[in-house]
Amino acid sequence: MTSPDARASGTFDIAGVGTVNRLGYGAMRITGPGIWGEPADRENARSVVRRAVELGVNFIDTADSYGPGVSEEIIAEALHPYAGDVVIATKAGLVRTGPDQWHPVGRPEYLRQQAEMSLRKLKVDAIDLFQLHRIDPKVDIAEQFGVLKELQDEGKVKALGLSEVSVDQIKAASEVFTVATVQNMYNLGSRDAADVLAYCEANKIGFIPWFPIAAGKLTEPGGPAYEAAERLGVTASQVALAWLLQSSPVTLPIPGTGSIAHLEENIGAAGITLDEETMAALT
Repeated sequence: MTSPDARASGTFDIAGVGTVNRLGYGAMRITGPGIWGEPADRENARSVVRRAVELGVNFIDTADSYGPGVSEEIIAEALHPYAGDVVIATKAGLVRTGPDQWHPVGRPEYLRQQAEMSLRKLKVDAIDLFQLHRIDPKVDIAEQFGVLKELQDEGKVKALGLSEVSVDQIKAASEVFTVATVQNMYNLGSRDAADVLAYCEANKIGFIPWFPIAAGKLTEPGGPAYEAAERLGVTASQVALAWLLQSSPVTLPIPGTGSIAHLEENIGAAGITLDEETMAALT
């Protein structure tokens, strides 16, 4: 049996960063319950991160709020000094007050502080991709975009991205800096961001669909994802990831897990090709 290989997913050039394999890894699940505190087994978490890279993943997405701070620390413990072409993306703009609690904070001084903290925790001189985790509705949007541009001009970040934004917000940000990536929820079962994906594709912006495996009723017996999985001898989760990869050349799915077995299953999706009939049924 062929070993899972993220390189089979193809590549995408992230503006300001370089080429990455399209199937990446999301490092949210290597923290404690509710994305809060320490994982049950920190060495296992490090092993998952290392295994992802062994399987060809060279794009890892995290955030300062995962833990908080725990995910970034584990990535550095597992991979620093970073070899080869591994790209580490992180985010700032959400604060935590407890498990499963998230609050947007976009004050420029806070975003700058968090960038500095991420530099320290990831043990890098410059963050590869720094993303605004949420736009704070209580802070002038120009101030939030402005500090990101300042951090880039100072060489502290190489590229900039956004998360959970509209097309108009992407356009507004693009007047201040080059938007390298956009990270919105998008999957088989939730396609509200279809217009954002279309805009990203037209403008060669990397689109990072978070929560990529959710497929809802499509994976139930009799549903198209379930039937495709049965026919191909794979899992419905793999079908969901394969669909994302084939839906657009700019999609960069980042399935997350704290399990090596689940990681290997996810990466196996890179080698799955869905025929036109299956793609049409799913789409």
